[in-house]
Amino acid sequence: MKYTTRPQALLLLADGTLFYGKSIGISGTTFGEVCFNTGMTGYQEVFTDPSYFGQIMVTTNAHIGNYGVNASEVESDQIMISGLVCKNFSFTHSRPDSESDLFTYFEKQNVVAISDVDTRALVSYIRDHGAQNAVICTDGTPVDELKRQLALVPDMKGLELASKVSATKPYTFGATEATYHIAALDLGIKRNILRNLAQRDCCIHVFPYDTPFETLASLQPDGYFLSNGPGDPDPLVQVQETARQMIASNKPVFGICLGHQILALANGVPTYKMFNGHRGINHPVMNILTGKGEITSQNHGFAVDREALENHADLEITHFHLNDQTVAGMRMKSKPCFSVQYHPEASPGPHDASYLFDQFIEAIQQAKSVNA
Repeated sequence: MKYTTRPQALLLLADGTLFYGKSIGISGTTFGEVCFNTGMTGYQEVFTDPSYFGQIMVTTNAHIGNYGVNASEVESDQIMISGLVCKNFSFTHSRPDSESDLFTYFEKQNVVAISDVDTRALVSYIRDHGAQNAVICTDGTPVDELKRQLALVPDMKGLELASKVSATKPYTFGATEATYHIAALDLGIKRNILRNLAQRDCCIHVFPYDTPFETLASLQPDGYFLSNGPGDPDPLVQVQETARQMIASNKPVFGICLGHQILALANGVPTYKMFNGHRGINHPVMNILTGKGEITSQNHGFAVDREALENHADLEITHFHLNDQTVAGMRMKSKPCFSVQYHPEASPGPHDASYLFDQFIEAIQQAKSVNA
């Protein structure tokens, strides 16, 4: 353990509620929307998931850091969460192939974290009162000053964050001689999505979030992909127009999470901010088309309006969340376009839904055979 004596730290919620703990040894303050993840493993993939940008992560697993970190288990080039709240932070790690301990990983990127918090009480409070902005403080800043600063932090509703995590220039992933070429709009794409597509003989051409459709179409791709990402989908007006043009191209379109919400908005179906959201690797989903249940990895604070979707002439629900009946998947009746609200690529999580990547390839094959 690097720090034998750790200073007291605190988590202040926007409604004034305080939770106390100890700093892991990185001094500072950090702001974001507080949320919780129920996964029992996969903390490194969670911390580096771009969809968590702008959020303070509370982990419900009691032990964080016990197996260290590994460069092969990241979903982006950096830690994306604003800060970490946990019960027990492990400064040592026991996995033989770990490349570093978690503290060093956080220290290099100056990520503020607080441990020794009653996370059961905190998660129960969030469940009862909803997600809200919060601040972690480990440097002794007075509470009144923290309240003043916290009041200036914008709410997640209405906040556009895709531009903060998207690629700044185009790049490719996978073999250039691959059978299928995908034009992907990067709203905060996870690396394992790219791996899953590349494993299915795809070369993925990844473009910044604000790339116009004409640039994507100039590649003459076999299909289009709308990625996951952080923030409210509603302000992404240009992306919604790009999605409408993707749909109009009659080529297959696949959307995940934020991409799912964008496809709904492109079809005139509204989205809304959830009271808490879904974040974890054990969320039950019903596949209406097969009648089978799936255990899924989820990370979203916004959802598609189910009533509006059910009343849409050209859209149908394909999956729904078994806990609260929210929309978990949809498809268009007249176009080869579909999307899901969860993460079929997992990382972390189960692989029940990886078949969705196969469905995307099948849709591309069918479209190519028709146009042959």
